Amino acid sequence: MNGRLSCQFLGLKFPIQFLVNTNFNLMVSYRKAVNGVGLELEMSEKSLEVEFFFLFNRHQVNYFYHSPNKRRYQVKMVDDSRPAAQRMIESFLNKFFPSGYPYSVNEGYMRYTQFRALQHFTSAALSVLSTQSLLFAAGLRPTAAQATAVSWILRDGMQHVGKIICSNLGARMDSEPKRWRILADVLYDFGTGLEVMSPLCPHLFLEVAGLGNLAKGMAVVAARATRLPIYSSFAKEGNLSDLFAKGEAISTLFNVLGLGAGIHLASTICSSMQGKLVVAPLLSVIHVYSVCEEMRAAPVNTLNPQRTAMIVADFVKTGKISSPADLRYREDLLFPGRLIEDAGKVKVGRSLHEVVRPSKLQQFKGTFPEEKFLLNHGSRWTDMILEHNATGEDALRGWLVAAYASDMERLVNEPSANILQEPYDKMNCTFSPFLAELQAKGWHTDRFLDGTGNRFAL
Repeated sequence: MNGRLSCQFLGLKFPIQFLVNTNFNLMVSYRKAVNGVGLELEMSEKSLEVEFFFLFNRHQVNYFYHSPNKRRYQVKMVDDSRPAAQRMIESFLNKFFPSGYPYSVNEGYMRYTQFRALQHFTSAALSVLSTQSLLFAAGLRPTAAQATAVSWILRDGMQHVGKIICSNLGARMDSEPKRWRILADVLYDFGTGLEVMSPLCPHLFLEVAGLGNLAKGMAVVAARATRLPIYSSFAKEGNLSDLFAKGEAISTLFNVLGLGAGIHLASTICSSMQGKLVVAPLLSVIHVYSVCEEMRAAPVNTLNPQRTAMIVADFVKTGKISSPADLRYREDLLFPGRLIEDAGKVKVGRSLHEVVRPSKLQQFKGTFPEEKFLLNHGSRWTDMILEHNATGEDALRGWLVAAYASDMERLVNEPSANILQEPYDKMNCTFSPFLAELQAKGWHTDRFLDGTGNRFAL
């Protein structure tokens, strides 16, 4: 019985004709190369009709759909007649990009990777210059043993102190991973800058070097803590481990290249202090710019105050829901706490005693007794406090009420004693389709990352 296999390699579809043997395993080779690649199909099938589809990408079978009898088929490459340069490029991509790229990652991953490579390159080059300066400031010859001794004392001392200080900010990093990732690199460059300038004040060597390593220790914790949320934003098919492994491979490669460039600079242009004061700021600017562009490219899909306000504002204003990719370039990475008028100017996470008098707590709770949020609608902004077990859906419900209330107040132009009831009814009418489309866009609504931990329980 003749069968037909439709294959796709690097975006090109082509058919493979094969014969189904109902009694024996059958090996079929497709020797007419596609883009220089020969493929081989191995199968064991007793069904008379077989129709299945494979998606090939760089020597691997990434997706397969097979016949209704749930049998598994495997395809492997048997020869490759492409030019050596093309095979080297493909091999490089296999080493440093997730399997199935670009189909297995979300939008923006390439731009994120490009600037991540540049960030690590400049960071490594800066580290060479700072180490050389530390040795000079300490009055040591730059031998490997002495560099190790200085590094050991400083990093195991002040750097660990910095890590402990920064470890208490984990919840805030979950809420704003992009902001803290940028802050981590600013702190790292600040610490590196102090080390580079240490020869200008050798009598303060311990103080300068210690402060520099304190800043770098804080930077290390912030960078590591925010790495997973950023990688998770690109994971498209449960391939987070693959993304993480390939991302670290790229970081390692460009760190090595940056170290080489730093050694070259240290022995030429930066052999003098004047050269370091010119090159180090330039590398630092490129470094921080790169991490900013990395963060702008990352489509983080968890709900925090800023992203929730932007989603609600777009929905109230246009009736449309923005995807994580739509919002990534509009996020304020440095000052995310700004109030958005179209979203009701909501402040979330303030302490309960700052928002509601204890004597009026039950009154506020009685406004929406079934909800897991409290709203205090004021003239300048609306405070929202969530219950300790509130999810992203609860935060969205409260935000929509506040946005509708603000919108109605602008139209009526006079305050009402029952200003929240009509917006609440409107929210109930629109929330189900709103939530369904939000989840379809890729947003995670099972949790709300407010970062402060200020919630209430009754």
